[in-house]
Amino acid sequence: METTPMNPSRRQLSTLLGASLLCLGTAPLAWAQTAATQAPLKLIVPFTPGTGIDLIARTLGPKLSQRLNRPVVVENRVGASGNIGTEAVVRAAPDGATLLVSVNTLVMNRALYPGLSFDAVKDLSAVSQTSWGQLLLVTHPKTGHKTAGELVQAARQQPGRLNYASPGVGTPHHLSMELFKNTARVFLTHIPYRGTGPAVTDLLGGQVDAMFLPIHVALPHIRSGRLVALGIGSDKRHALLPDLPTLAEAKAGNVNVDMWYGVFAPKGTPADIVNLYNREINQLLGGEDVQKAFVSQGMDPSGSTPQAFAQLVERDAERWARLIKDQGIKAD
Repeated sequence: METTPMNPSRRQLSTLLGASLLCLGTAPLAWAQTAATQAPLKLIVPFTPGTGIDLIARTLGPKLSQRLNRPVVVENRVGASGNIGTEAVVRAAPDGATLLVSVNTLVMNRALYPGLSFDAVKDLSAVSQTSWGQLLLVTHPKTGHKTAGELVQAARQQPGRLNYASPGVGTPHHLSMELFKNTARVFLTHIPYRGTGPAVTDLLGGQVDAMFLPIHVALPHIRSGRLVALGIGSDKRHALLPDLPTLAEAKAGNVNVDMWYGVFAPKGTPADIVNLYNREINQLLGGEDVQKAFVSQGMDPSGSTPQAFAQLVERDAERWARLIKDQGIKAD
């Protein structure tokens, strides 16, 4: 006996459609969780081992591996002021298998190297901020300056006589001093070095007068009396040096040169994967062992949403682009 197929009722169709949409809505997250157990997750660090960025990756990497049940590999792609490692992530497949761990040099390079084949702001997806780092304005004791205000006054009296060191053109140390100069309306002669080590050596030897240094690099020399701290380039004082005023408090200009650190993914990475990594990273940042590791390198742990981090990056990119243009700064 031949039977005629029953047509589904409107209610049945509605139920089937709702179930289908529900499956489609959860598919990306399920896919991300499945992918997390397959290919290794690669954390690209665009600078040398031993830097603060490298420490972030090597501190979070093993813990992410445990939480995601997935191998995590830290890979240092060094060169071109961080541009080589950054481009490697920009060109990577947006499948959640490659992330960039970087610092605000990322947006400085965007303005310093206008010929780059990628845009670090538009071609990356912000995942999460991880921390803040503070820079101190320091001088050699032989200058006789005890405050940032005294340095400003001396620079105004004899423009160009005072000099300052940096690890190289375009580094946060360099651009922070240029922002300080621009704000205080003074001129100090820039002496770029190839790396922080040689610059600090000459600063300690009195061959150069001043420098912006990360707090953890400067602190031992401040405590030993080999360097004098003039001010902190932040909106607030730091717990490690509670008596050191901000540059604004020292009447040397409202200069905030805090460095942000964070994690990025290739543009086009599905939102569910970005949110998965964001959630895991923010959970890890609350751990006592992670906080101790970061603080030992002068970084204050600080998480964020992907959206808030993206907004921070965009604002910072605009700020440094204006400074680089106004000061006529060119990359080597």
